[in-house]
Amino acid sequence: MSIAFDRSGPAGAPVLLLHGIGGGRLIWRGPVAALAAAGFDAIAVDLPGYGDSLAVSAGGVGLMADAVLALMDSLSLQTAAIVGHSMGGMVAQTLAAQAPQRVSALVLACTSPAFGKPDGGWQARFVAERLAPLDAGLGMPGLAAQLVPPMVGPTADANGVALAQQVMGAVPEATYRRVLAAIVAFDGRAALPQLTMPTLCLAGALDRTAPPEVMRRMAERLPHARYAQIEGAGHIANVEQPDAFHTELIRFLQEKPMNDPQAHVRSLPPEGALASLGAARREAP
Repeated sequence: MSIAFDRSGPAGAPVLLLHGIGGGRLIWRGPVAALAAAGFDAIAVDLPGYGDSLAVSAGGVGLMADAVLALMDSLSLQTAAIVGHSMGGMVAQTLAAQAPQRVSALVLACTSPAFGKPDGGWQARFVAERLAPLDAGLGMPGLAAQLVPPMVGPTADANGVALAQQVMGAVPEATYRRVLAAIVAFDGRAALPQLTMPTLCLAGALDRTAPPEVMRRMAERLPHARYAQIEGAGHIANVEQPDAFHTELIRFLQEKPMNDPQAHVRSLPPEGALASLGAARREAP
């Protein structure tokens, strides 16, 4: 399976970034630059069916986790920190449960350990709301125009919101429909106590899709997790409040060295850690 990715930064401390259902590797442009500037090997992935990665006709969260593991193999990465946003957080949880020895640290951003009951009222409304623009023939750009603005907080970075809308609008409709059905069925709650790697549960304070109280409870069930939240952010915290997101992410990764998941070294980001760097586009077989 062909997986496209962007990579920037020195070798030695790999961090893989996994996007949400309406995302793609471009949504991580800011974090890739910030991580590279802080000395990490940042790798933003197009999950199967997204961006320049090979489309698939079936398969959900488990297939995506397998694809990320295969990418790690192709890049000769024995371990990596895994950062997952929303659906990407579900993929990250699945990967960590399947291959815990490959995950040096875990960052779960604006996500949850389960979607809930597939036939529940909230879930039915969630699916109906997201499919209505597509069923009306508006396509993914029309869907993005309707969904992105209500997802973000009132002080969200305007350029970040525009990027989120652009990236969501470019997602293939068939991929979106397939993955939406897959995440409705996701339930990783039973695996949480077995995820013993250092974990950061990072919430948007105004997120109504993955509310802070849900993420706080998830952190309480993870053996070595801490909870943090981004003030003023909704569901797409990484583009809404980029500086705050980058600071929390880098602080956590520097506190949890990639070569020793159990160590606790208190090392904060240097002053220039958030400087912008370009990311080189690459593709793995």
